[in-house]
Amino acid sequence: MARHLITSAIPYINGIKHLGNLVGSQLPADLYARYLRARGNEVMFLCATDEHGTPAELAAAKAGKPVADYCKEMHAVQAEIAKGFRLSFDHFGRSSSPQNHRLTQHLAGRLAEAGLIREVSEKQVYSHADKRFLPDRYIEGTCPNCGYDKARGDQCENCTKQLDPTDLIDPRSAISGSTDLEVRETKHLYLRQSDMRGKLQDWIDSKTDWPILTTSIAKKWLNDGDGLQDRGITRDLDWGIPVKKGEEDWPGMEGKVFYVWFDAPIEYIACAGEWAEAHGKTDADWERWWRTDRGADDVRYTQFMGKDNVPFHTLSFPATILGSGEDWKLVDYIKSFNYLNYDGGQFSTSQGRGVFMDQALEILPADYWRWWLLSHAPESSDAEFTWENFQGSVNKDLADVLGNFASRVTKFCRSKFGEAVPEEGTPGDREAQLIADLEKGLRVYERHMDAIEVRKSAAALRGLWVLGNEYLQDAAPWATFKEDPAAAAMQIRMALNLIRFYAIISSPFIPDAAAQLLAAMHSEKADWPESAESALVALPAGHAFTVPDVTFRKISDDERACWQEQFAGVRT
Repeated sequence: MARHLITSAIPYINGIKHLGNLVGSQLPADLYARYLRARGNEVMFLCATDEHGTPAELAAAKAGKPVADYCKEMHAVQAEIAKGFRLSFDHFGRSSSPQNHRLTQHLAGRLAEAGLIREVSEKQVYSHADKRFLPDRYIEGTCPNCGYDKARGDQCENCTKQLDPTDLIDPRSAISGSTDLEVRETKHLYLRQSDMRGKLQDWIDSKTDWPILTTSIAKKWLNDGDGLQDRGITRDLDWGIPVKKGEEDWPGMEGKVFYVWFDAPIEYIACAGEWAEAHGKTDADWERWWRTDRGADDVRYTQFMGKDNVPFHTLSFPATILGSGEDWKLVDYIKSFNYLNYDGGQFSTSQGRGVFMDQALEILPADYWRWWLLSHAPESSDAEFTWENFQGSVNKDLADVLGNFASRVTKFCRSKFGEAVPEEGTPGDREAQLIADLEKGLRVYERHMDAIEVRKSAAALRGLWVLGNEYLQDAAPWATFKEDPAAAAMQIRMALNLIRFYAIISSPFIPDAAAQLLAAMHSEKADWPESAESALVALPAGHAFTVPDVTFRKISDDERACWQEQFAGVRT
């Protein structure tokens, strides 16, 4: 049994996330966590809400609530939606937790002791209309690198180039749209990332198994232009983690907070401390996942994120961990994703465009969405959600291939042999070939899942479903029964065992449907199959079953057209 630590990029607190956010981090992370648990591994799967910074302040002001109350309420909302999508977090924490406050301040103190933090007098943009300093991401303008007219003051979403607000052409406030901006002097702390360049280069170069998308972005940021730049880690805001060196005050930094991108990744670690407290565990229980000097040296740590988050996870957060000089666990593998676009445009939280997680669950159960999103995950390139594709995939893959198989087999058996596995008949060459094909397909599926190749895993799983359908069509037990009832009984016995087999191996993708089929097969034991051969004799003759309710229903053309119209505009 191996030990696996899994984190997915923590979502901002300001509102409910859309399906593009879901497939870019949390959902594939859940797929991997469920698979590893099913294979008998020990897994710690952590996520949280990212609660600091201007987005939280503005969203709270818009809602007319104190920011702390707003964050508490939205954390509960996001946690409930995560349950709705069956995201199997071991803990869903909060970056505003006392644990993250303490750990962020502690690591800042360690970095200061190591000489990796410098104080900088800098000029920052002040908005007269908003009566406040504007954080980098709340200044918009035209990117000087690619010409994108909605680039932010910290990074261009279009070309991913790191920016400063003063780099932007025609800057404006993203809050009010005002161009009445003034540059004022203020003092901030900077993490001396440039001093860590050699260590980061060696560390990234050692990760030869990382996806090309992850490595290419990391190396671009590391070597682009003048190379890795020092990065501000404090902001002039009211809401956030107060700037301290451990428990000591930081002279000159009164009234400032740590920059959200400094404290947010630290929450991955702090979240484990929250988990320990919530479950009556000790510090040793969470440290064995995160401290290599306390047991985490045998942990494999995998992160999941969208490509826009890669720079901070391959450079800034590792710089913090390495620079601390302490024995923290560094990530082993970063699975990054491109963007999922929506029906000819982009999903957008800020613009309210697309299908959002709560809306999706109001339309259809989680498994419908999980299957489509994972089987179309934007791994090698951007992908696009269209209602036609969604309808086709649900109807063909889930309803016709898997759901129909379970329905036909169980109903036929009930009508001819009763609600128990029939015992007559001996398998022949056709069954031997089926087992051989299933064995080969199972190993391909496992290899893709081990490698976190999401789309290939979905295709391999569907291929296994297809094998059962092809067998059923070829064997035609309804025809065989007329001439050789014993042979038909054997064929149906194989098919009933296939339902159980499919439920187990499909559970990482479609957990609710898998649980329904296992319950219908009266199968309490659902260990991952050692082989296809053993799986197809797991339900013995005489074992009772129940005909399941419809596992997946088809989406009608009228429904598709209605949803397409409903979500054509923006969310209000």
